[in-house]
Order: sequence, then structure tokens, then C-alpha cells
Amino acid sequence: MKHWLVRLKGMRWVAALALGLLGSVYGGGQAGETAAARPNVLLMVADDMGFSDAGCYGGEVATPNLDELGYNGLRFTQFYNTARCWPTRAAILTGYYAQQVRRDTVPGVRSGGGGVRPKWARLLPELLKPLGYRSYHSGKWHIDGPRLAGGFDRSYSLEDHDRFFAPRNHLEDDRRLPPVEPGGDHYVTTAIADHAIRCLKEHAAEHAGRPFFHYLCFTAPHFPLQARPEDFARYRDTYGRGWDAVRLERWRRMQAMGIMGHELPPLEREVGPPYHFPEALAKLGPGEINRPVPWTELTEEQRQFQATKMALHAAMIDRMDRDIGRVLAQLRAMGEFENTLVLFLSDNGASAEIMVRGDGHDPQAPPGSAGSYLCLGPGWSSAANTPLRRHKTWVHEGGIATPLIAHWPRGIRDAGALRHEPGHVIDVAPTVVELAGGQWPEAWAGQPVPPSPGLSLRPLFARDQALGRDCLWWQHEGNRAVRVGDWKLVAAGKDASWELYDLKVDRGEMRNLAGREPDRARALEEVWTRHFERFSALAQSSP
Repeated sequence: MKHWLVRLKGMRWVAALALGLLGSVYGGGQAGETAAARPNVLLMVADDMGFSDAGCYGGEVATPNLDELGYNGLRFTQFYNTARCWPTRAAILTGYYAQQVRRDTVPGVRSGGGGVRPKWARLLPELLKPLGYRSYHSGKWHIDGPRLAGGFDRSYSLEDHDRFFAPRNHLEDDRRLPPVEPGGDHYVTTAIADHAIRCLKEHAAEHAGRPFFHYLCFTAPHFPLQARPEDFARYRDTYGRGWDAVRLERWRRMQAMGIMGHELPPLEREVGPPYHFPEALAKLGPGEINRPVPWTELTEEQRQFQATKMALHAAMIDRMDRDIGRVLAQLRAMGEFENTLVLFLSDNGASAEIMVRGDGHDPQAPPGSAGSYLCLGPGWSSAANTPLRRHKTWVHEGGIATPLIAHWPRGIRDAGALRHEPGHVIDVAPTVVELAGGQWPEAWAGQPVPPSPGLSLRPLFARDQALGRDCLWWQHEGNRAVRVGDWKLVAAGKDASWELYDLKVDRGEMRNLAGREPDRARALEEVWTRHFERFSALAQSSP
């Protein structure tokens, strides 16, 4: 038996249900089935969107299309990502922790953002193709390897993450497209949705008898904060009351919705961006500030500058929701809305980063225009992640918690409910494979395939229940965490001390119990270390 299989022995992994059970529900999952027998899947991923930004999660941003999906589907309150964009996307499409597939850092092997997946780590479309699915990709990629070689039949890939109006680096079906000329009406959020709609129309015309998987990845509301003027105008005067007030308002709405019942933690005033770029602060001018100090302590110039940034963040989400509405309208026009599982999530928590890249920042350019390069920063990131602690890159709850909306009229029997059972982006691929009528492969192209650590979420479509998970695990840039049941051990940096929280009563991670319960902390540390060693061994030994 392979070395890594021996090391994985004894861990409780759950893959798809047996084909006999699936056959009674979906007709066996053969390639010749009609699309009506098994669901289509539309998986939508936002970029740097906060836990509470959408209206159906307590936000004040107008998101009527997401709200309709959430209020008529399921909203998950304890679903997790990996704290960063490329590890999350690897986990979504492979069903493995990013460290297992070398897409986040492990020692002794090329890994992280430049890591190459092992040969056995296939992408979800490759697993769906033998089951008769066609697969489409629109938007951000951030995964190693070409898109069509990864099983997609069509792809529009936006590789320029510094420009929302005139991208220079983008591809269609893995072939480079010419740069978009500046000054036109092009806006990448709308362009990504346009491509998705074209793919759906083509599918309806040429492949109507087959189910589809569409991976729709927006770059909104990731920095630079650039928005259409008409979208910005809707929020221009919304955020003058400041991040302290907005955060409190969101928390109260979340309590009323039943999303979060715990007390609101104090805002961490001394925690700034994860990376310090003093030259960026100088370019951005006196209105910028890199700490979430009380709003009343800001100068009038700072309040205006900061309120403008949140207005742009909201405008970008508003536009994304409008374009999602157009995609949903296409599903309805095709007669496929009822039998499409729609999933929406964010790749990490809202970002506290402050930097200037791309074409630079012109202080004289209108805010949100192509000449402006603004980032959300820690004050508004804290509000966007209400009521959770920290931001993107950290593995405290604010960095790793994502909204997850699941909508499928034909398959979700408890529509309109909340789901409090913890889940993770590693669960997406096993869920889709099961619903498609397949099983997780034991081998691929002659290479043995380790079981996915993800669990199918399908039982939660009927009722909120325990999935029988052993633990959830995180590591990113030295930030570490493990969750077993309601207990979470977390450290902010490789040399930082462990903190212990009971998330059942302290989701805001306010009361560190490591000193009070040292035995529990040590036991969880052993769980974290054991998984790190196993994941590292797998990444190092795989071809």
C-alpha cells in the first residue's frame, strides 16, 4: 500500500453514497440520463465578500437576487473557506485541503500559489464528465493548469485582478484575448455574467438533454474598489454614520434572523492590514487610515474618504447581484431553474489589505474609476465580517467564515431554513459528485486516489443534523486552527500562542480558554499537528 495511504489510515473520511442508493433516487447516474433526472449545478463564488454583506445575512447592501435564493433555499451559518483565494478555489474544485494538493504551503515541496497539483488531484469537471455532465467556467481561475484540460468544455478566464474596466489579461477557452480598450462600457462583473449566459444559451440549444455544471467566479468586491458611477451613486450617502454604527446594525439584524445569537465582540482597534505598505498609505493621502479607530476620532476628511470606500464596496456587490439576476433569468428561460442546485459563497472573509497595484492611484481621479486604486481596509472589513473577528488571511472566524446559500426547488425539502451544522469548501465536490450519481474515484489514470476529506452536504437539504465529521483544519501563512465539535484552537502566526474557544457560546472568539483548559488545548494541538504531518506527507510523496 502506498506510503500516504498508510498514513491516512484511521482518519474518518466520508465520500459519496453507494450507487445502489443513488440509483433509486437519480436513476443510476449513467451518462445517458436526461438533465431532469439529476440536478444541474451553478456554483457562484464571490471574491473578498464579507460574512454579513448580503441582505439575507444581515447586510444593508441591496442583494434581492441572493436574498431570494437564501430565503427560498438554505442559509448556512457555520460554513468555512481557507482564508485566501487560491487555496479555497483548489479545495472547492478538488474536494481536498489545499495543502493535500500542494496549493497552499507545505514544507519540502513546491507548493502554495505556485504549487502544481498531484496527478491524482482531478478537478470536479473531470469527475462529472463520465457522468454525462458538460462543464463551464466564467471568471476568476487562480488554479494551476489549463481550464479545458481540467474538464471544462468552455471557459472565460479573467487573469487581470487589477482592473475592472479595461482588463489586459483574459482568455477564452485557454486562448489569450486582446486587451480591452480603455474608456468603453466594459465592466468585468457584467462581462463574466455575459459569458455565463452565452454558455447557458449554447447548452440549451445544443446539449439540452445533458445536465451541466457551471463554475461562475466573480472578482467583486475584491480590490481595487472600482464601480460603475450609477452603482456608486446609489450608496454615496449611505455610510457616513461609520463602521461602528453599521456593524451594530448588522449584528442586530443577524440576531433577529437567527443567524448569530452571541454577543457582539468589541472591534479590535489595534489590528490593521496583514501586510504593511507605507508607500501605499503615502500615495492614498491623509484620508486613508490603517486601523479601525472609533469613527468619532476620524477627521472630516478621513470620514468622507472611508465612507466612500464602503460605498464602492457595496456598489460592487450590488452590481454582482444584478448580474446574478440575469444569469438566474436565463435558467428560468431554459426551464432549468427548478432543477438547478445554485450555490453561492465567498472565497475568504472581507479584506483588511491596503495597497496600490496595477495602474496606480491618481488622487484626482473620481473614486471608483479606472484611475483610482482603493482597498476596503480594516475598519470596513470588520463591519463586512460582522460579528466575527479578524479578516482575510487570518484563520480566526472573520477570515474563514463564508455565507453559503443553497437553492434547489426540486431537491431541498426544508426551504427557507438555516443550517447551523459546520461545513467547509472541501464538501462542495463530494456533494456534487453524489448528486450527479457518481462515486469518489479510488484511482485515476493508474494513480491511486486518497479519499476526499469532504462530506456530502446532501443530508442537510432535508434537515439540520450532524454529519459525523471528525474535525476541520486550517493553515495559511503560519495562521493555524482546528475545530473539533464546538471547540476551536487557533493561533495568529507560526510563533503565536494557541487560543482556545468554545464556539457554541463564543463565536466572536472573545474568551480564550487555553489557560483554563490546558488538557483540551493540548489534545487539539495534537489533532492539528497530526493532520499537518499527514497532509505534508501526502503532498511530498505524490507524483
